[in-house]
Amino acid sequence: MAWLLIISSVIVIWIASLLKILHGSYSPSKGAFLNDSNNGGGAKKKKALLVVAHPDDESMFFTPTINYLTSRGHNIHILCLSVGDADGKGNTRKDELYKASATLKVPHQQVKILDHPDLQDGFGNMWNHNLVAKIVEEEVISHGINLILTFDNYGVSGHCNHRDVHYGVRKLLNASSQRNIEAWELVSTNIFRKYSGPVDIWLSNIYSMQCSNQMLHCLVNEQPRKSFRAMAQHASQWVWFRKLFVAFSSCTYVNMLRKMNFTASGTTFQCWPAYCWNPEGVRLAEFILNYNIYWWYLNSHLYGSVPHAGSGLVFERLLLFATERENIKDVVH
Repeated sequence: MAWLLIISSVIVIWIASLLKILHGSYSPSKGAFLNDSNNGGGAKKKKALLVVAHPDDESMFFTPTINYLTSRGHNIHILCLSVGDADGKGNTRKDELYKASATLKVPHQQVKILDHPDLQDGFGNMWNHNLVAKIVEEEVISHGINLILTFDNYGVSGHCNHRDVHYGVRKLLNASSQRNIEAWELVSTNIFRKYSGPVDIWLSNIYSMQCSNQMLHCLVNEQPRKSFRAMAQHASQWVWFRKLFVAFSSCTYVNMLRKMNFTASGTTFQCWPAYCWNPEGVRLAEFILNYNIYWWYLNSHLYGSVPHAGSGLVFERLLLFATERENIKDVVH
């Protein structure tokens, strides 16, 4: 009976949250993103560049942000760093991205899709961060971009290409010549929030209110139906499990954007729980180590761990066995 009550409560909250979005009765927490106001305001319009890894990333993850920017008159460009040819459907997916962009009110001429031999879609394909930075810089200079939007260092789904896009943008912004560019990253959340659907608008709003000085913003999707229409344009990817993903993903209903602050020594993130930023992942990138080899170890500590005296990679146990010592402390230095 208790479980039935819990499930019923969750369903009621889910539906109520969705209706609140659909009827436009949800109002964001604090100051408006980019100093916009609902009546148009006097804020200068931005030239924004959304940097993604694959066709459909813009529809699955960034529609709340795209809808927010386009509805307020900002000029948005989309840079997709691959055609998503992992399944041999690169040309098809390229055309689908143009159709989805049209649905999202982004002009065809403001969408650029690359098919670079060193930037191919795939979990086993690591992208060169310097190359990504160079490509993004060319787009920034070409179109006079003053706002960049992209993934955070986990990349929402943990896909290595998403993460490489983040590190490439970070490398560009660390360059002194590009300090005048404002950059925001889409915050990755834990699996419960990730699939909580519209319920996450409340949690995102609470987190954004905890953050001072406008470092974190909660952007609610004012037109969630458009997310479904845009994703449906990616016909080759619009299979049953992606339909479920779009229906239950919090990214369909709300985007949490965090400002990327940079210093000479690298990135400084502010005002967010530690589980959403994995410092070991940044260290892997610094030493050019393959994330695909170590992802399981990083993810095993992504949401914390039980109290323990330390951890190792079994090598100490091997030394203990080989040296016939009685205490592992004798082989750890």
